[in-house]
Amino acid sequence: MAENALWYVVQTYSGYENAVLTTINKHVESRGLQDRILDVKIPMESVTEIADNGPKTVERKVFPGYVFIKMVLTDETWHIVRNIRGVTAFTGFVEGGEKAQPLTADEVAAWGLESAEPAVTSEAPAASIKVGDKVEIIEGAFSSYEGTVEEIDLEKGRVRIAVPMGGRETPFDLDLTQVSPVSND
Repeated sequence: MAENALWYVVQTYSGYENAVLTTINKHVESRGLQDRILDVKIPMESVTEIADNGPKTVERKVFPGYVFIKMVLTDETWHIVRNIRGVTAFTGFVEGGEKAQPLTADEVAAWGLESAEPAVTSEAPAASIKVGDKVEIIEGAFSSYEGTVEEIDLEKGRVRIAVPMGGRETPFDLDLTQVSPVSND
């Protein structure tokens, strides 16, 4: 039965991800569901933050409010997971149905769910960025846009850049990890 297991995503209340993961694992152990619920993960990323005493690496959730579960979806497993305190819903449904939609193989690979390694690692280019420098947004809805650095707040790890949009400069406040210096090659 384990060969039919696929990855599913459940939405949780904010901050309940670890509690949901722990509760699912307890249910698996106590009910003998190891052949139907194979893995439960909260994807994490290593991020370098800039502090007064220099850069430090911390772990943070890639998808806050979501838990990923590799399982064989049956009425029993759906009911167990869905009724855990803190779970709000399975994400994605087959059109016109009530059955949760599994992740595609590409999504599983992109998010590193089958590996033990963190899916994403971000390094802050703090020392290499100065006011007036050109940078590219490398993360978020406006990734690949370029702008000019207007302010840097190393204490908070933030940067304000001006991006030309619609014929005028539009300011964006971003984490230092979301921008990369543009080389002047």
